[in-house]
Amino acid sequence: MQNTMRSLHSTRNNRRTKSPLTPLLGFALLLLLCVASAASPTSSCVEEERRSLLKFLSELSQGSSLITSWRNDTNCCMWKGIICNADGVVTEISLASMGLVGRISPTLGNLTGLLSLNLSSNSLSGELPAELLLSRSIVILDVSFNNLNGDLHKLPSTADQAMQVINISSNWFSGKFPSTTLEGMKNLVALNMSNNSFTGQIPSTICDNKLSFAVLDLSLNQFNGSIPLELGNCSALRVLKAGHNKLSGTLPDEIYNATSLEQLSFPNNCLQGALSTQHIVKLSNLVILDLAENGLSGKIPDSIGQLKRLEEIHLEYNSISGELPSTLSKCSNLTTIILRSNIFHGELKNVNFSMLSNLKVLDFMSNKFTGTIPESLYFCSNLIALRLSSNNFHGQISPRIGNLKSLEFLSLTNNSFTNITNALQVLKSPGNLTTLLIGMNFKGEAMPEDETVDGYQNLQLLSIADCSLSGRIPHWLSNLKNLRELFLYNNQLTGPLPDWINRLSFLSHIDISNNSLSGEIPTALMESPTLKSEKIADSDQVLPLPVYMTPSLQYRKVNYCPKVLNLGDNELTGVIPLEIGHLKALTSLNLSFNNLHGEVPQSICNLTNLQVLDLSNNNLTGEIPAALENLHFLSNLNISNNDLEGPIPMGGQFSTFPNSSFVGNSKMCGPMLTNHCNSVEAGPDPMVPTELYGADIVFAFAFSVFAGVGVLYDQMVLSRYFG
Repeated sequence: MQNTMRSLHSTRNNRRTKSPLTPLLGFALLLLLCVASAASPTSSCVEEERRSLLKFLSELSQGSSLITSWRNDTNCCMWKGIICNADGVVTEISLASMGLVGRISPTLGNLTGLLSLNLSSNSLSGELPAELLLSRSIVILDVSFNNLNGDLHKLPSTADQAMQVINISSNWFSGKFPSTTLEGMKNLVALNMSNNSFTGQIPSTICDNKLSFAVLDLSLNQFNGSIPLELGNCSALRVLKAGHNKLSGTLPDEIYNATSLEQLSFPNNCLQGALSTQHIVKLSNLVILDLAENGLSGKIPDSIGQLKRLEEIHLEYNSISGELPSTLSKCSNLTTIILRSNIFHGELKNVNFSMLSNLKVLDFMSNKFTGTIPESLYFCSNLIALRLSSNNFHGQISPRIGNLKSLEFLSLTNNSFTNITNALQVLKSPGNLTTLLIGMNFKGEAMPEDETVDGYQNLQLLSIADCSLSGRIPHWLSNLKNLRELFLYNNQLTGPLPDWINRLSFLSHIDISNNSLSGEIPTALMESPTLKSEKIADSDQVLPLPVYMTPSLQYRKVNYCPKVLNLGDNELTGVIPLEIGHLKALTSLNLSFNNLHGEVPQSICNLTNLQVLDLSNNNLTGEIPAALENLHFLSNLNISNNDLEGPIPMGGQFSTFPNSSFVGNSKMCGPMLTNHCNSVEAGPDPMVPTELYGADIVFAFAFSVFAGVGVLYDQMVLSRYFG
């Protein structure tokens, strides 16, 4: 968890963006800021307060953007980020996202009229001055997204504090929950401590004497122990978030007594047990239920249908079983249902999806659902993302899927669907599709080559992998002008690689491995614009659901997928084109298990971003280009089972590669081989039997170093490597 937290912090510091506040907190802030705001003062600011502000400025780095505005000879009420009342008393300091570096001066606590202090999204460090937390005037304190640290639980408590909103999220605070400090804050409305390093248990007194306490966010810390029963006494609590901690035990029945709850969020903990059939009905105001990535079991209770305001259900990665309750249809405000990776079974026709007209995201991946796709689902005209992969669905895809005009993301992989020609004809109707994953279906059918397979003008990611399809790479693919990722591996496609592939100017990830393609590698492929350019394609488009490269590696933007060319396990002949050196953006190149001959071209040394290079099991000759030592990102190399000769380079990354990277080249010598250079008596290096060092082992090794090269977990391709 600690490593995860550090990773989250580093990501946060690079991103420098804030998560949106909940609607409630935003509304609270708006009301409070209205109280804090005042008209421009008619008099100068108080001299003592000017000195306090200048002391704060002096604690910042000299390059501060405030220096030109905060001048000693001017009215401080006119300074950037400062608001005063009519008497010249500072009531608000708003310096968010100003690039401030340095420490927060305790002298800000001398501003006795200060109502709102916002220093968020800067690079402030050191401890948070106690004078701010113990202030009798401050109503809103926001120091989120900085580098502050320290232990807050040692601070004392002060009675009759005005504090209503505290946001210290996304810093480096540690220690236990600051119960003592918060005791005197009887007016507290919202507390956000998320994305820090707090430890220990959540105190049972957190809501004591806080009649208006409505928002509590403890996510992304290291809290442990059980969920306090007393949280059920928080009568005004509307948002309760404590995900990504180490909480254990069950979801206590008492929690359902917090009947004002609109969001209940405990994902990624160690919770067990089941949702209470009897008590869940008390949460009639619930809008978001997020208990994903725990150890929950049991069933979804029938009584969930009484939660009329429910909009989002996140129960993925648990062990919940049974059939979906038909009463789910009564939750007519649902927009998101994510149940992937559970043990649900039965047919989906039990749920009348036509009553869920607001549904936008439906993810049932990796369960045991059976039957056909229910007709009622095609009435969800607002559906954006539909994932039914890795279940036991069968039959043909209905033409009525064309009713889903808003559909952008569709994954049906690893089921038993049939008639791929029909599927490709009907799936072109939802014209907004950007992601289409239909692999591991249509077993043994023929790849449609009919030019009437058109449409798909917005498609960016296409996977028809692992279907054992016969035929050729179809020409209709050349019309997919926006395609970025193409997965056709594990089929039985024959014929040459088409020259038109370079017309797909955005194509950056190509995996056509494990087919029976023949002929030479076309030089036209070396003119692929995206593979030649090291520039990351501009795209702000976020996928509505993540695409999984491995169980723990996912991406939500198509341009974040690694740039890969995988033509391994085919029957390609000829030489490796010299023009291969043009593809400078490549991070992985796999040409293994073909019939390529000739030398390894020197131009391959131009691929300075390369992390994986697999040329094994061909008929390559000559020496290893010494300049390969300069590929500093190369972490996996396999050139075994060729006819290469000469010494193995020992500079750069080469000293880290195992002998299995080079075996099967009898004329090659090096310290990691039995054939040492300048050794007359050394015998030939043993040939590794292909049946033992086959594609499965080669790809598994590459996969372990460069996770996800050329594969999609969504396609269940882990079975391809690990059985």
